[in-house]
Amino acid sequence: MSNLSGTSFTLTTSAGEKATINESSSTIYLKGSSSTTQAAVTNGASVLVLGTTNSTTITAVQVVVDPASGSGSPGGQVVPFQRGTQSAAQQVGQIPQDYKEGDGTVVSGTTAYKATTAALAAYPGGVVDRVVQLSSGEYEVHNIGVNWPHHIFVNQSFEVVGAE
Repeated sequence: MSNLSGTSFTLTTSAGEKATINESSSTIYLKGSSSTTQAAVTNGASVLVLGTTNSTTITAVQVVVDPASGSGSPGGQVVPFQRGTQSAAQQVGQIPQDYKEGDGTVVSGTTAYKATTAALAAYPGGVVDRVVQLSSGEYEVHNIGVNWPHHIFVNQSFEVVGAE
């Protein structure tokens, strides 16, 4: 991470991709799994950023500093994005019966962290831009930056149950 300023910073992934992280007054900061402040974000720190994306800019909902020290950190290595061709639709496991893309409520904090951790452990290499709680109580982890899966479904016990 570099170029720290009052409300944003730039990071470089292990794959050499650069992203600008915009922070807001509602951004939540964690060091591992403990609450911290923006001051914990220092030049050279390892971070996990959850938020909404627009090209190479992420508006942070949550910033986890030193995620490897947190219990159940997704860790791993970033796979660089390479544009390819769309593959045939695939489904594995159990897709919630009443699932309809775009339905549900966006969640953040510990819930989003646990769902993201489970999803990336099962399907590493993607970028999660949001976690949505479905009417069934399960979670849809929206995975971008990979050809498949785009939606990973996690139950209320934070276990991956399906993907499409």
